[in-house]
Amino acid sequence: MKRVFILTLFFFFYLHLSCLLLAQKKQFQVFPLAFYNLENLFDAIADTSGNDAEFTPMGPLQWTEEKYAKKIRRLGQVLSQLGRQYSPSGPVLIGVCEVENQQVLKDLVADPGIRDNKYQIVHFDSPDRRGIDVGLLYDARQFELIESKAIPFRMPENADYVTRDILLVKGRLSNEIIYIYVNHWPSRFTADSWKLRGHAANILKTSIDSIQRVDKDAKIVIMGDFNDDPVDKSLTKVLKAQVKKEHVAPGGLFNTMYGYYQRGIGTLGYLGKWNLFDQLIISSALLDADRGALKFWKSEIFNPDFLISKEGRYKGYPFRTFSGNMFQNGYSDHFPALIYLIKEIIN
Repeated sequence: MKRVFILTLFFFFYLHLSCLLLAQKKQFQVFPLAFYNLENLFDAIADTSGNDAEFTPMGPLQWTEEKYAKKIRRLGQVLSQLGRQYSPSGPVLIGVCEVENQQVLKDLVADPGIRDNKYQIVHFDSPDRRGIDVGLLYDARQFELIESKAIPFRMPENADYVTRDILLVKGRLSNEIIYIYVNHWPSRFTADSWKLRGHAANILKTSIDSIQRVDKDAKIVIMGDFNDDPVDKSLTKVLKAQVKKEHVAPGGLFNTMYGYYQRGIGTLGYLGKWNLFDQLIISSALLDADRGALKFWKSEIFNPDFLISKEGRYKGYPFRTFSGNMFQNGYSDHFPALIYLIKEIIN
């Protein structure tokens, strides 16, 4: 009898403890935010500006409607898989670069792989000499667009130099205001091109400062192909993006991708080594958010096996569209990068 009493007591104690643990288990909404360099997403129609001559049927790449359609399908396949392990609907926001115009983005969001998301588009034509721009796709079921603008790249001492604008989008995600910057900084085409990226960083920092002067706790996400690694001075010295959370001061910035770079993991390969140019950087307000508010959870480089070249000069690197002038029917020469924002569900 005593043994039965002890077993019964233990059973009720275990049941009570299980209920307490169950009650303490937290539930979160997850919001993936992604960035993807789409590697020369040009249509096959000749543009009057002449910037896209190589991406036409008569150009050196023999870029046809058939190849363009294959490229769209490939990119749609990638976007359809981003963030799905944590959010069945996929990314709420996708920043993109190397797009020719708004029409190619319309074709992309109409791809069967992602058309159910009904992504809306934010895009401005930029004066870039190659004719490529940045853009943002957003799931209007979750993100409310408030306003957007293009921030031009201008150098008073070199007025003839033009490149991609920086895109700024302000919106509401899960009833909170959030600012998104989409970047594609000048390429490493000369030894002193770091000065151009430093100037881009200064333009970006000036814009961020103007937001934080009005709202010191503004939630800001900066994404893009910076053509610099997380440790380069354009990001660490000019933008002042910290690579360790403990070094981020109130109002400061945190580079969510440094841990991958430290481990030798990149988003593109060049000259026999990895670089991590595709990054997402956040303001401190997304690190120190109150309970029940949007906050940063983790970052990710999306590099599954199907996105990796299996042979040739780019073996082991992202499976690209072209190798030289040879069409490879790949995806992009960059891997996508993501962060996950979470919000605790409070009953």
